[in-house]
Amino acid sequence: MTDHKLRVRRAAVLGSGVMGAQIAAHLTAAGIPVDLYDLPSDDKQRSKIAAGGIQNLLKLKPAPLASKELAEFITPRNFEDDLDQLQQCDFIIEAIVERMDIKKSLYEKIGPHIHADAFFVTNTSGLSITELAGVVPAALKDRFCGVHFFNPPRYMHLVELIPHAGTNAETLDLLEDFLTRNLGKGVVRARDTANFIANRVGVFTMWSTMHHAQRLGLGFDTVDALTGPAIGRPKSATFRLADVVGLDTMANVIKTMDSKLADDPWHGYYQAPSWLSQLIEAGALGQKAGAGVFRKEGREIKVFDPESGGYRSTDYSLPDSIQAILQIRNPAEKLAELAKCETPEAEFLWAIHRDLFHYCAYHLAEIADSAREIDLAMRWGYGWKLGPFEQWQGAGWKAVAELIQADIESGKTGVDAPLPAWVGQIEAAHGADGSYAADQSSYSPRPDLEVYQRQYQPVRLLGEKQDHGTTVLETDGIRLWTMSDDVLIASLKTKMGVIDDSAVEGLNAAVDKAESEFDGLVLWQPAGPFSAGANLKAAAEAIQRGDLDSVRNLVAGFQAVNLRLRYSAVPTVAAVRGLALGGGLELAMHAARRVAHLESYMGLVEAGVGLLPAGGGLATLAMQIQADTAAGDSYPLLEKRYKQVAMGQVSGSAMEAREMGYLRPEDTIVLHEHELLHAAHGEVRAMVAAGYRPAMAGARIKAAGDVGIATLKMLLVNMLEGHFISEHDFEIGSRIATVICGGEIDRGTPVTEEWIHGLEREHFLELCTMPKTQERIAHMLKTGKPLRN
Repeated sequence: MTDHKLRVRRAAVLGSGVMGAQIAAHLTAAGIPVDLYDLPSDDKQRSKIAAGGIQNLLKLKPAPLASKELAEFITPRNFEDDLDQLQQCDFIIEAIVERMDIKKSLYEKIGPHIHADAFFVTNTSGLSITELAGVVPAALKDRFCGVHFFNPPRYMHLVELIPHAGTNAETLDLLEDFLTRNLGKGVVRARDTANFIANRVGVFTMWSTMHHAQRLGLGFDTVDALTGPAIGRPKSATFRLADVVGLDTMANVIKTMDSKLADDPWHGYYQAPSWLSQLIEAGALGQKAGAGVFRKEGREIKVFDPESGGYRSTDYSLPDSIQAILQIRNPAEKLAELAKCETPEAEFLWAIHRDLFHYCAYHLAEIADSAREIDLAMRWGYGWKLGPFEQWQGAGWKAVAELIQADIESGKTGVDAPLPAWVGQIEAAHGADGSYAADQSSYSPRPDLEVYQRQYQPVRLLGEKQDHGTTVLETDGIRLWTMSDDVLIASLKTKMGVIDDSAVEGLNAAVDKAESEFDGLVLWQPAGPFSAGANLKAAAEAIQRGDLDSVRNLVAGFQAVNLRLRYSAVPTVAAVRGLALGGGLELAMHAARRVAHLESYMGLVEAGVGLLPAGGGLATLAMQIQADTAAGDSYPLLEKRYKQVAMGQVSGSAMEAREMGYLRPEDTIVLHEHELLHAAHGEVRAMVAAGYRPAMAGARIKAAGDVGIATLKMLLVNMLEGHFISEHDFEIGSRIATVICGGEIDRGTPVTEEWIHGLEREHFLELCTMPKTQERIAHMLKTGKPLRN
């Protein structure tokens, strides 16, 4: 293990296709300028192809760029005129077409232009790293390996790190540290085998699923109902995932596995079914072609029926017996029931789990250092809640092994591969000593790189120990705890971190405890989003009862505790990831500092349910507008911030949240979510070391007043007349304008935060009584979508 760090001042990405350009985009989010290379063009603009790749980044969804402004830090280059520029790059990643001959030709061409200390890697998804290393210049061989990003690179956590025999051990440590620390990725070291780990297991799972679906005559829609969230996998399940990947791509992958894995006992699974060829020949390649296994006709999604050769209506209903089994919480009982149930759906579910466990156990020694790598690869690369060995272990290691062995002996598995002997020699795949390494016949501990010591609460596999810290105080709404140091951590216990009376009570207790016994307070959620906002369901029930006093008290209590956070005698830091919406964002805005994961989506979205922000969010924006425009005209910024709130805009990243004013310039953005707690502790300690004093309460805000309200209302009038908003949108927007401008008072009148808080409460409660607002709340609770009435 090395104490050095890989310092990348500039990077190069070779290949400006969708994957290469998106890798470049993610590098810029880490503050690294990138040269993006592709073939030269015959036009005067010689790097036109690479330039087109950069422009395409601005159109793709989900957005590859954390901020559109980052596109300026990607420079288009070409392989003829700009090779000398490679000498300026410390990290060079190749992401061109997946053809061995073309890659080798490029390596020979660029080799002389790469500086002696640069790291040269390939993003290949399955070609042999060893064979590619054969044409890498001798001086670079020890720093060459595979670095396989998953698509889309910004959002997919997994990166596979694949060495060849000549890759230096220090190179792997430096790259793992860089990918984790700087790019925020989850790194899994894989062996140089076909398709590496995640795609090897993932593709096998898909083809095993297709095999058993065809064998048992199950429709594609039924299979997707069975293989999505019902068994801890994403909504894309199996056939919807195939459509997203592309059916032509799936066909190419299966050809590769067919040719490369001729000795695999499951080789018979690697044959494209006739329906796949039929769809490809018809041009129905999946999502990119507008049709694949599924096709949208009007508002209805239809599914391909291999028997008729046409599309039929989908049916995701399942037999009651299967529904009952899927609802069994105990994994051991669930798998046992599936193994003995005789319905086609149950036989199917047992068969795909049995094959998965059998396959992973049989190939563990070949493809991975330990069971840890396989489980993390499937969690991070395919979005599974648990990896295959975790699922097996959770269902009872020995009991499931006996069921699999029985099926092997009776010929039900259809393959002659035995369960490896080690399966019967251990009690679990993961434990206190690490994860089982089949080729070592021992347990392998977690990697001990320095970067992992920064992750106070990393993801742990089933069976591993997790340090949950020391509880200081716990109530119905909050847990106050520490990592055995001088910083208090507050974690809301409400679902989705929603704000209700118990949360407000808990936050008050957190401030009390922090001020009396600790150096600082961190707001952090160990799982799920930071906060999805106020408890809308409880508010709706109170409104229906006519109990506006409870709503008024909650709003006033939330405003008060937010002020306590802002003016606390000790530094308060909000560690944000995922959703920070409505009241959740207001909570974060009132902390002294914020530390946000790049994938943080922030917005004051109350207008979508017919309300306005009433936890001090509008008062905070008014204060910020004054601070940010002290020497100039405040109206342009006022209009911008007003539109954000009135339209319920949500940031697409933490960087966009900073542009929207929800994060301040002094706030920190981190790329690895497991480093949030470490970074938040660092902020507290830095503020304490600098002699922290809170801002003084009672500062005056020069209200935009009646002039500001009238000007903002003109925007609404134009939108109403253009039929872009409804009458109720106008009502809500007018009230938001009134509050953020400080009310119908003379422009420039000094007001306090409390004054604007009073306006927030008044207009919030008045909106609560309006039927159209109540309709919006009911619709949101029922459908999860806003109603524009």
